[in-house]
Amino acid sequence: MKQNTNSKIKVETTVDEHIEKVWRYWTEPQHIIKWNNASDDWHTPFSENDLRVGGKFISRIEAKDGSFGFEFGGTYTEVKLYEIIEYIMDDGRKVEISFIDKQDKTKIVEVFEAEKSNPIELQQNGWQAILNNFKKYAEQTEV
Repeated sequence: MKQNTNSKIKVETTVDEHIEKVWRYWTEPQHIIKWNNASDDWHTPFSENDLRVGGKFISRIEAKDGSFGFEFGGTYTEVKLYEIIEYIMDDGRKVEISFIDKQDKTKIVEVFEAEKSNPIELQQNGWQAILNNFKKYAEQTEV
């Protein structure tokens, strides 16, 4: 089945933490390297993040056994503190992330354009797994 590159996929979660902590853990490289993987057999040994419109980010994501790795990066197109992060991935696809303050909880909604190589369900499951890993990290790690 041929896919439209403009198909949008949505993943979301609610983190039982205040928005300030969620934002910091989401955007600071020393935290990104701790949660940015879909499963325990992957890791992110390197991350840089210039969080501003026109700024770039890059993370190196690798299988722990060294069998495969890739860079995930892009350029920010919109950043509103504690509200929105939007970027264009290096392959041209757009991502919109909303952070919704729910007092002592934070809802995160990510919408991204699907790529052609993998089924939509696989992409959604992978991004949701990373988001779930972020939730676990943020809730279990003290400031």
